[in-house]
Order: sequence, then structure tokens, then C-alpha cells
Amino acid sequence: MFDLALTNPHALAVMILIVVSLVMFTRENIPFETTSLFVIISLFVGFQLFPYEQFDGTLLAPNDFLLGFGHKALVAVCALMVVGEGLIRTGALEPVGRILARFWRGYPSTSMLLTILTTTALSMFINDTPVVVLMLPILVGVALRTGSAPSNFLIPMGFAAILGGMATTIGTSTNLLVVTVAADMGMMPLQMFDFVGLVAIAGIPAILYLWLIAPRLLPERQAPLNNQKMVARLYTAQVRLSRSSPVIGKTLAAAKERYGDELRIESIQRAQGSLISPLPDVVLHPGDRINVTDTQQRLRDLAHLVGGTLFSGDHAVDVSHPLSGSGLRIAEVVITPGSRLIGTALGEAQLASHYNLQLLGMNRLEAFRNQRTPGLEQMELQSGDVLLVQSTQENLDALKHSPGFLVLDGGEALPATRKAPLALLVMISVVLVAALKILPIEASALLGCFILLVSGCLTWKDVINALSSKVILIIVASLAMGAALMKTGGSDIIARAFISLTFGAPPSIVLASVMLMMGILTNIVSNNAAAVIGTPIAIGIAQSLGLPLEPFVLAVLFSANLSFVTPMGYQTNLLIMNAAGYKFGDFVRVGLPLAVLLWVSLTSLLVFYYDL
Repeated sequence: MFDLALTNPHALAVMILIVVSLVMFTRENIPFETTSLFVIISLFVGFQLFPYEQFDGTLLAPNDFLLGFGHKALVAVCALMVVGEGLIRTGALEPVGRILARFWRGYPSTSMLLTILTTTALSMFINDTPVVVLMLPILVGVALRTGSAPSNFLIPMGFAAILGGMATTIGTSTNLLVVTVAADMGMMPLQMFDFVGLVAIAGIPAILYLWLIAPRLLPERQAPLNNQKMVARLYTAQVRLSRSSPVIGKTLAAAKERYGDELRIESIQRAQGSLISPLPDVVLHPGDRINVTDTQQRLRDLAHLVGGTLFSGDHAVDVSHPLSGSGLRIAEVVITPGSRLIGTALGEAQLASHYNLQLLGMNRLEAFRNQRTPGLEQMELQSGDVLLVQSTQENLDALKHSPGFLVLDGGEALPATRKAPLALLVMISVVLVAALKILPIEASALLGCFILLVSGCLTWKDVINALSSKVILIIVASLAMGAALMKTGGSDIIARAFISLTFGAPPSIVLASVMLMMGILTNIVSNNAAAVIGTPIAIGIAQSLGLPLEPFVLAVLFSANLSFVTPMGYQTNLLIMNAAGYKFGDFVRVGLPLAVLLWVSLTSLLVFYYDL
């Protein structure tokens, strides 16, 4: 391999770049977008400065590495993300959530199977992330009502979403990329349901495993911030100043200087009912009521400190009239991958003024914490962060419509709107038109986006929020790396080296080895990168052995979806990890047997079906 590579320095450089980029993809402190942009720039500038003459004598155009931004696979992925956003925004999936939530009350075991099957079915046609976002509040609500831990349910549900996404060409962006790259290399294009039968057969034992065995392998984890007994709920109350109060006659600045952070006044109400802003030069009078928001104990301490009486509404706080939460609720809110708050310091997020949320606490998975952060205010929000907040039920319901937030507050289904049937009809039409070969998927999905926009199901702001810069740049970078590997002959070099290592082995062992290699890679780096890099290599191996291309391409497609073993294997893994308080080892404990089960079953099915 190395002799072959040294005779082709461009191919060697591309392979080194791929290795470097794969390492960068595994680094938590380097955003995926940064690594993707690094790959695109390296290929574009590198081939501009050091031209490469292809086998037909023409120079490889560096501009080819930018074509991924207009690639039909990227167009299809982005359009499908927007159509999926239409289902979420209009509440078109609300009946599914309502039915499942009702079933859980009476038939928990059957409901677990129904949830897994529903998640698998939805993920065949809708991106995995909105499906998981739909199911998360339902299952967390079930856990709260039954007194069980969310960790009993969430990994089986999340893995079911990945399993369903494996079954069709539009199930995940990974599938679309593999199918498109293979077609670009001359293979007959795979149609939407060409391999659904193979996944369905392999999926039967996988679903039984997720239903009956996986929950028993999972230890009961304490969900982040979910122990309500330890939560200090905030109350808004008044402290009425008596004539003997030590702050009477003093300015607010002087009072704060005396008591420091203990005195945090929001406003001052005078006897006549007028509200006074807490300016530093305001002089405090007897009978003033200072409005404050804090915990019960701190409010009582403050009243004692300033020599006043604590009031809640029109009554002094006592046994008969305790502090009232006035309809306030505590909820957990997850920052989702599309949130505009990602990268914003917590102190600058303006949760109270922009979202009417009182922040009580924050949880970030230990493995992904930035240890250099000096304090909570300076922590930059990341996808998957869990915020413990207090607000009214009405405001929390409204927050469910806001992009970038996932409210884990007890399983209320997504609200329906009058345009939900139209959004559902558009999604079904997009799938049918592509499946019947009336239009290619990128065209039918774009048409669906246009209908959702002109009908008012979505706004352009919703479209922008639906698109992920991470997904876009990873796809473009992956396509660029795959193109560079093919055009410089790097994929042939790797394919020959692989054949040398498996020399004399039967085709079934070679196919199994390809799946194993890709299955390991997809759990370490981006599944899209693994899929696009692996597809030309698999095709090169099949061509060198004189075997049909299709089983090897499907081996890459299936194995690139085996993202069960690590939390970074797929973005939905991180969402359920934070929501349930899972540890890294929980994914290995449950995901590794599932990955091995699917690897064996899918390899056997491919060998049998294609008579290898």
C-alpha cells in the first residue's frame, strides 16, 4: 500500500488529510463545522497550488471540491429537514404523541413496544432528530408519573429511531449520501424501498432486544436536575418595611452597601400603590413594600434582616397564608442542535427578558464539560445542555413552539393546528412521488418545501431554523473527501491494501470485514464522513474481486448507521444522554450487543440474498 501511495503523492496527501480530519471530528473542543471547513479549504487550496493530472491527462479542477454545496444529495437532505420541520411546527404528529401517552397509563409493557415500533416507522421517512424530540417529553412524562427513571426508556427509543432511519434511502442523510455517491460512480441507483425488506428482517430480533432485554441492561440513572426535592423553587413576594427597620431613611445604594447581595430589589411599591424603580438614590420610607424574587428561606432571612414583614399577595406570610407559587412550574429545557443560543454565554442569554424563564440550575454532561470555564455566567451554551427553569405553564407551552428548545416537563403532546393535516399530506406526497419515480427525491422535497411556505405552514424563519450548519458543512466536506479519494486513486490504493489483508478469504468474510471496519468508524467520527469515504473503497473492493457492487454499497450504508456504541456516534444519542443522565458505559453496554446483532444478521442476509 505504501509503495503505491508514495508513487502518488496527491493520493497520499488526501489520505493523510482524511486521517487528520477524522481525528479532529472526535475532538469535542473542535466544532464539526470548523473541521468540515478545514477539509474544504485544504482540498481547494492544496489542489490549486499543487495541480493534479488525472488519468485522462486533464487537470483536476479545485472548484470540483465546492460542488458539494450544490449537490443533489445536500439539496434533498436540506429539503427533507424543512419538510420535517413543518410536521413539528404544525403539530401534525400530535395525535401520535397523544395516543402513546394515553396507552402508557394502562399498558406500560405493551406501550414500550408500541413506542419502539412507532419511532422506527416514523424514522423511515422523517429525520431522526425531530422524531426523538417528539418522543422525549412523552417518555420523560411517563417516568415522572410512574416514579421510574427515564433511563429505563430513552436508549431503546433513541436506538429505534436509528434503526428505522436505516430502512429507506431518505431515512437519514447518511443513506442519501451513500446512494448518491454510488450512483455517481456508475452503480444502478437504489430506489427508496429497495432494501427495506432486509432491514425489516434484521429489525425483528433488534426490536425484540430493545423491548425485552435492553431495559434490563440499563442501570437506573438519576436524570440531570430531576430531583425536585433538591430544587430551590423561587417565589415572588414583598417585604413591608416597618418604622423600626434599619434601612428607613437610607438610600437604596446605602442599603445595598450594608447588606450586599442579600438585598436584591426588583421594584418598590409605595403606600399609594405607585411602583418606583430601584434607582440607587431612592430613599426608603416606612410602609414601603420591596418586591423580591428568591427562595423561601432567603426571603424569610431578608425580611428578618431589614426588620420587615413578608407578604404574599394581600396577606402576611404565616402558617395560614404560606408563600404561593402562583401557578409557576419547574421544568427542564434542553438546548437542541438548532438553537440560536448555542455558543452564547449563559449570562448573556437573557432568559428572563426574552423567554420569561427564571434559571434555577444547569447540567452539562461531565464528559463534555469545559474545565477552563470560570463560572456559570461565563459558560457557553452547547447542544444537549439541560437548563432547570421556572415559569408559568402558559409560557412553557409557548416555549414548545420556539425553535431551539425541548421542554421535558411531563409529556404534554405537541399542540395541533388547523394546518397540521396539510403538513402531513405534504410529507406523504413527497415520499409517494419519489417512491413512484414521478420525481427524484430532491425535486419532490423542494416542491414540498414550497407548498409548506406558500400555505403558511412554515415561515422563512422556520426554514432557517430547520437547517443545520453542522449537517450542511459535514456533507459538503464528506463529498469533497470522497471525490478527492476517488479522483486521485486513493480509494483504489486502500481497496487493494484491504484485498491484500483478506487475500484468499471468501467474499462473505470480505463483506463482513467491510461492515466491521465501517461500523467501528461510524461510532468514532461523523457517520456521514464514514459513509462517503467508505463507499468508493467498498466499490473498489467489489470491482477488484469481480463481485456485484450493490451488496458492498449496502454494507457501507447499513454499517454507517450502526451508531449505537458511543454517545457521539449520532446527535440523538447526546440528546437522550443528557435527558436521562446516562453514562458513556451505558451506550456500550446496550449498544454493542445491538451493533453486533445487526452486523451478523445484515451480513448474513446480504450474503444469502446476493449469493456471495
